[in-house]
Amino acid sequence: MSDTAMLRLATPADVPTLAALKLACFRETFLEGFGIPYPPADLAQFETDSYGEARVATEIADETHATWVCADARGDLLAYAHCGPSKLPHPEVTNRSGELYQLYVRGSAQGMGLGRRLLSTSLDWLAAEYPGPQWLGVWSGNDRAQAVYAAQGFRKVGDYHFMVGAHRDAEFIFRRD
Repeated sequence: MSDTAMLRLATPADVPTLAALKLACFRETFLEGFGIPYPPADLAQFETDSYGEARVATEIADETHATWVCADARGDLLAYAHCGPSKLPHPEVTNRSGELYQLYVRGSAQGMGLGRRLLSTSLDWLAAEYPGPQWLGVWSGNDRAQAVYAAQGFRKVGDYHFMVGAHRDAEFIFRRD
């Protein structure tokens, strides 16, 4: 991890900036990076429901979840990871299964080692909090993320559709025992 970036648990004081970071990372990744043409109304509703301050505050307050952020020396958030109980639609998911919901690094902060540090921290927390298999969903077109997760022992065990409004993204379900 960069000497100028600090990894820590998110707090309620982070809600506005974390919500903005989550939205920015989603847009950088899926709209700018992959160019997915989400219908505007579906996209607007998804962004509000998924990255609005109320949603982020609920996630941070939920004791079954953990959210970490990486901040630079000025305190600006550069990256985050969010974990909790698995909610993936797979028959082997149990109440002992944890999931890495999101792990994103701003484009301007990539190459600083933040993603590796967040992934390691997340997987350690999941192993301690949820002794069952670890799960995650990854967009079927994100070969780079799939390779990173495979290198950590995850393997594809299923498929599902991640809904952005009425738009269906083809997702893979990955599991690590």
